[in-house]
Amino acid sequence: MVAAADLARGDGVFVVGLTGGIGSGKSAAADAFAKLGATVVDTDALAHELTAAGGAALPAIERAFGRAFIAPSGAMDRERMRQLVFGDPVAKKRLEAVLHPMIREASARRIAQAPGPYVVHVVPLLIESPDYRRRVDRVLVVDCPEALQVERVLARSALPEAQVRAIVAAQVSREKRLAAADDVIDNSGTLDALRGQVGRLHAAYLLRTGTRKG
Repeated sequence: MVAAADLARGDGVFVVGLTGGIGSGKSAAADAFAKLGATVVDTDALAHELTAAGGAALPAIERAFGRAFIAPSGAMDRERMRQLVFGDPVAKKRLEAVLHPMIREASARRIAQAPGPYVVHVVPLLIESPDYRRRVDRVLVVDCPEALQVERVLARSALPEAQVRAIVAAQVSREKRLAAADDVIDNSGTLDALRGQVGRLHAAYLLRTGTRKG
């Protein structure tokens, strides 16, 4: 059996680890890379798959937290779980113990099977996770000022401002994230500006893989 860490590089697949704080624009950047032909493997998307109705993580979640954390739809009750783990570090670790190994295994499989010329591996906690950092060839940070992060999250969600600011404060600092970066996308401007930066990085990553831009 091949270990997940060995699968992660996909026998020579070039892997870019994409990260950034909440509201920084990780999803917009990943979408732009996908449109250019890169294979995107997003750990948040995998977590949603695992906790959706019929997801592989649901039996273990029900055992660990009880039936009350399974919504009538059959999926994990995300809002209830979010409220619990945000204020309870022990519950947070219990949830991570269920989900993280499954996410790592699923992401390793998808990277190993990637059809694109390279992989963009979206990992919000990439800087904080030595295991994920070992899996990537380059660290790409999507960056913007913290005030803009808060503004964007408030515009797209119903979370109160105090909670959004608390989430930002709980994440690794902007300075540490930038210090760990090999490449940076400045997403303090327009979507077109972000796409332009993605296009330039895409061309550079294709050169690294020996693939011609087509």
